[in-house]
Amino acid sequence: MNFISDNSVGVAPEIMSALVEANRGPSMPYGNDDWTRRVERRLADIFEHAVRVFPVATGTAANALSIATLVPPYGSLYAHEEAHVMVDECGAPELFSGGAKLRPLPGAHGKLTPEVLDRALKRDNSGDVHQVIPTAISLTQATEAGTVYKPAELQAIAEVARRHKVRLHMDGARFANAMAFLGVPARQVTWEAGIDVLSFGASKGGCMVAEAAVFFDPALAESFGHRRMRGGHLVSKMRFVSAQLETYVADGLWLKLARHANAMAQRLAQGLTATLPHLPGARLLHPVEANELFVQLPAGIIAGLRQAGFQFYDWPAEEGQAIRLVTAFNTEAAHVEQLLKTLRELIGRAA
Repeated sequence: MNFISDNSVGVAPEIMSALVEANRGPSMPYGNDDWTRRVERRLADIFEHAVRVFPVATGTAANALSIATLVPPYGSLYAHEEAHVMVDECGAPELFSGGAKLRPLPGAHGKLTPEVLDRALKRDNSGDVHQVIPTAISLTQATEAGTVYKPAELQAIAEVARRHKVRLHMDGARFANAMAFLGVPARQVTWEAGIDVLSFGASKGGCMVAEAAVFFDPALAESFGHRRMRGGHLVSKMRFVSAQLETYVADGLWLKLARHANAMAQRLAQGLTATLPHLPGARLLHPVEANELFVQLPAGIIAGLRQAGFQFYDWPAEEGQAIRLVTAFNTEAAHVEQLLKTLRELIGRAA
């Protein structure tokens, strides 16, 4: 019973069918195909804005190459101290940008605030040739804590960014889950909120290997094509990446899959909220707004869940031990109920 990651599940049937269809006959390589052209049009419709779209195979490529496009080697990027670009990409943003400096910032529940950003930018924007130049901010949507930036929060951050003349990047590995939670038009949390480039995630949402860098200002994308090629991320048989993306965003499939994952997370959260008060020291660490839950539990209870067949990651907590539970587009409701039932049984034995 898998709650370890939305990376560990398979591919949505609709996506697999799209790959089979894309395999019929030849097509021009390196993105000069009909699927790639249609993806750009479909995303322009979703965002209600002209966009430049560059499909890639990994989220790290989308993030690192987008950041490199915004930030020069002598620039700096600000992100939450737990952001994927900070701790989980093996220095890829620094590598592809030619050495740009990453500035980690704190924030409750995985979020940056305008106040923290404003202080950091005032501190670092000295104009001194001995120091790097503040150039961009990266926001994660949904965050590494499973929380979601609301439109007003993004607009407040964008106001700080404009005041300090820095760009905004969004890591949208779980962008679909954020949108399913918010229920607002995509434009409200992207270009209307000041986002310059979005790493549009799809692999976690049900695709096999498909992500995209989406530029809302086409002029900013001028160098991206060459950066993608030079970085080894221009896929020769691009139609197989783009066919996934096209089907993913067609007819609202991306939101349908995300809504299921979010609904399973909410069912878990409701059950945990009812159960955890009976166990001293147990609690949810963050609000549950997308498809990730972080739960502090005694070590014996964690071991009992594993022995019962549940898979999940251990997660650091300020006090005690925590685990991360992730739901996906194909998480079974029966597995959610079984986890809650098992947890209640374990707590009863421990009482």
